[in-house]
Amino acid sequence: MGLWARITRVFRASTGAALDKIENPELVLQQTIRDMRDRVPELNNAVAQVMATERLLSKNRENLEKQVVDLDSKIKAAVKMNRDDIATAYIGQLQQAQIDLSRTDMQLEQAAETSKQALKARDNYVLNMKKRTAEAMQLISAAKQAKLQEQLAQTMETFNIGDDASTFNEMREKIDRRVAAAEAKLQLGASSVDSQMQDIEREAMDIQLQDKLLEYKQQMGLLGSGSSNAAGRQIGAGSQAPQQEELLDQVIETEANEMKN
Repeated sequence: MGLWARITRVFRASTGAALDKIENPELVLQQTIRDMRDRVPELNNAVAQVMATERLLSKNRENLEKQVVDLDSKIKAAVKMNRDDIATAYIGQLQQAQIDLSRTDMQLEQAAETSKQALKARDNYVLNMKKRTAEAMQLISAAKQAKLQEQLAQTMETFNIGDDASTFNEMREKIDRRVAAAEAKLQLGASSVDSQMQDIEREAMDIQLQDKLLEYKQQMGLLGSGSSNAAGRQIGAGSQAPQQEELLDQVIETEANEMKN
């Protein structure tokens, strides 16, 4: 192998490798789809021209048929008038019109066949374009998926399990410390003097409500004299919660006795 052939082979190989690296299959397929779609208007224009030729020949054929009929009538009229010279001239025109009509019929038949083939070719191209477009879209989707998998693979290659695991453990320990500190503050707040004072205030409120209830019942005559005196002594002494419960038991017992009587 000559030196020039080896240099050419190396150059082609290097160029091909470089093109393979920079060539994006997705962009190439999208450009191919655009090129195929751009050809459709050109095909439609070509088919329209063929069909226009067919229509023009059809119109010319109609005119020739009318001309033949008209010349035939003129020949007959000239013969009736004994104008053989005029009839002869019309006969010449009629023969030429008939020749033109025969030629036009052949051209029209060919144009009709050409139009049919052009329409068929256009339809086949559009059908093939749609098929190729669908295949290209599938390939583009596969290319995107392959690109995503490549990126994921690169990410997994650079993923260091040990370092990230230590980071997660460190963050978990910090969060646990914050949660424990918050729970301790909450427990400390629940056992503070303010919390205890709130409990005492709630208990005092309950006692006042029970005293008010007994007062209403006494005014309505629902309590006996002995019970009312005992209730008054208990209220006047400012008794604590156990004494209040004992007083309520007495009231309930008194009401039960009155209901029996």
